[in-house]
Amino acid sequence: MPAAPLRRASTVLLLAACSAFLGACTTAPTAPAATAQPARLDPNARPESMMWVGNSFFYYNNSMHGHFGQLQNSLGERPAVRSTSVTISGSGLDWHDMESLMRPGGVGRYSFVGDNEIRFNPPGRAYDTVIMMDCSQCPVHPQLQPVFHDTVRKNAQLLAARGIRPVLFMSWAYKDKPEMTKQLADQYTAAGRANNARVIPAGLAFARSVAQRPDLDLYVADKRHPSLAGTYLAACTTYATLLRKSPVGATYTAGLPPETARFLQTVAWETAQAYASSP
Repeated sequence: MPAAPLRRASTVLLLAACSAFLGACTTAPTAPAATAQPARLDPNARPESMMWVGNSFFYYNNSMHGHFGQLQNSLGERPAVRSTSVTISGSGLDWHDMESLMRPGGVGRYSFVGDNEIRFNPPGRAYDTVIMMDCSQCPVHPQLQPVFHDTVRKNAQLLAARGIRPVLFMSWAYKDKPEMTKQLADQYTAAGRANNARVIPAGLAFARSVAQRPDLDLYVADKRHPSLAGTYLAACTTYATLLRKSPVGATYTAGLPPETARFLQTVAWETAQAYASSP
């Protein structure tokens, strides 16, 4: 065969090969493997270490987390739940930098135990649960309500990615604005369901207590912040909700009359049960 026809045949074969190669390259690529998602956390699991993130509603009366700790100790709850309170006066939840609070070797690196001795905690995750509360009006304020839901979503995702359970603390209505009870309950409940977060129904416990014993003042003079009885009720409601046990019979009363403390313990347990069974 002459040389020219051989060159033409070679060219045809080369073009055919290139066409086949290009055709293979233009087929749909294989979908990349899905990014691993963090395991869905059980919101009902018992906490062992908790961070309380909020404002003055938490720190009034020598801090709610302290009353929670003494309450569980008096009930013989073991192991004790380690708690740390992180609060900013007058703050909304969006004032707190959750990523900074969760940084390794930061908050919770060591604890004070015994005779004010320092114990360095094991490295790694310092808390398995974070309780979050927004400002008293933020979840229902027309301008701040979207911020509340956005902040809860962002924080819940950040915490879940680190294997930490998010919990929402439903605050109470102002003493002179009882209509806030349902408004706050609706928003906290919606946020809890949307973010796989357990909700502590403290606001509903306040309303139940006021309905049954209006003579027992749960507020200080500003009609906003909790009296000692209000803080104690909220601590009992936290215990009933997160540990799913009745606080009735606790010997720790925060200095309240025993009959008053028992009433508040009962209200907390009844509220937690009713909320957990609500649709």
